[in-house]
Amino acid sequence: MRPYETAASESLSPAEVAGLARRLTGPVVLPGDAGFDAECATFNLATPMRPAVAIGATTEADVREAVRFAADRALPIAVLTTGHQVVNRARGAVLITLSRMDAVEVEPVAGIARVQGGARWSQVTERAGESGLAGVSAASPTVGVAGYHLGGGHSPILGRTQGYAADHVRALRLVTADGALREVTADAEPELFWGVRGGKGNFGVVTSMEFALFPVRSFYGGGLFFAGEHASTVLHTWREWVPALPREMSSSIAFRHRSRPAEFVVHVRFSSLGSPAEAKAALARLRALAQTVRDTVAETAYRDGHRLHLDPSAPVGWLERLAALRSFPAEAADALLAVAGPDSGTEPGFVELRALGGALADEPAVPNAVAGRGAPWALVASGGREAGARLDALVETLAPWSQDERNANLLAAGDATTPAEVRAAYGSARYERLAQLKRRHDPQNLFRVNHNIAPAASPPVPWTARPWTARWPRIE
Repeated sequence: MRPYETAASESLSPAEVAGLARRLTGPVVLPGDAGFDAECATFNLATPMRPAVAIGATTEADVREAVRFAADRALPIAVLTTGHQVVNRARGAVLITLSRMDAVEVEPVAGIARVQGGARWSQVTERAGESGLAGVSAASPTVGVAGYHLGGGHSPILGRTQGYAADHVRALRLVTADGALREVTADAEPELFWGVRGGKGNFGVVTSMEFALFPVRSFYGGGLFFAGEHASTVLHTWREWVPALPREMSSSIAFRHRSRPAEFVVHVRFSSLGSPAEAKAALARLRALAQTVRDTVAETAYRDGHRLHLDPSAPVGWLERLAALRSFPAEAADALLAVAGPDSGTEPGFVELRALGGALADEPAVPNAVAGRGAPWALVASGGREAGARLDALVETLAPWSQDERNANLLAAGDATTPAEVRAAYGSARYERLAQLKRRHDPQNLFRVNHNIAPAASPPVPWTARPWTARWPRIE
């Protein structure tokens, strides 16, 4: 059992569960009930959730009742929208599912989106695209909007020009561990506004969120696919080429090793918000390396941006490891090729290296708790359910160039498995500030089915000019 995984609690009595169900508009299901497995289903089939009870919230009132139910029994609380990033199985927890709360509203003139906590990026992208707008969206359209923002949110198209998605959150409504519904903004609840944006799910349940949209209808981009025999040449050239790209251009490189059909492909992903002519000139160096087996680079509607990464559109099981790299010299490229290249003898899987930088390294106008801004590279590696040892070996191989600090969306289930490692991922100073905030808003640590920030043991330190003793407004 991981240090922050909760042991199963004593069984809830039928009477108390029935009482809860009468107070809710959404379903309440227990293990063994019809609909329990569907309510707990995750996009990543390798990480199923098995809570003590699952509550399908349909309203903010449902969320508040569920939180109070858990708090009265000192049960941990887990939140599920899509289940792309699941830390553990939530044994003994009260699971709140938000998929029914998925309304999306776009205000074209103001350039903002308002979404409920269960909305997915496909919904936002479609609605915003009708007005020629786009959010700082995920690579996959099936990712939940709220959780993506709370962990940082790196867009493969808009990230290098706009920074992290969390930087553009204007307001959110949050149910905290006391069951209160709070309107959280930079003016109301400034410290909580700082911590929630980057602190992932450690501070409550987001029932709705408002964030900025940008005037983007399309981009020029796609993929250059090379045969595995060119992996070394392409990786080394790409490593030297990508840091010089202007901010409006973004790129990552992936090794795709499949068994059916048997192939090893090097996939260079590229997007540009500038002119096609400038993009073609930038890509000329890569296209000159070797004949591509496929070239999909073209003018593309933003709503079709998910085709850039080719992430699965239906649930699938995978294990994943991620890392932030402080550098990626030639020695690191050689090490990556040795353990994951076409001649490494590895099993089928996927390895991606993302070039960050640009606005992703900038501090936002309204500071937040997103960690790891200075990392210029991010590593994402995945494989089947038997791939754990291989993925661990890959991350260990690149450890000489890795850094501990990284944003919460770069923490997979197998990463940061101890309190010390979670602290290192956030950085000590940021972690201490978050721990003080946790002490104030969740002293029982109910929201711990995650990469957990435990409540600080010592009295809180005033991080802002506003005194900690000030009354925090609530929406009752």
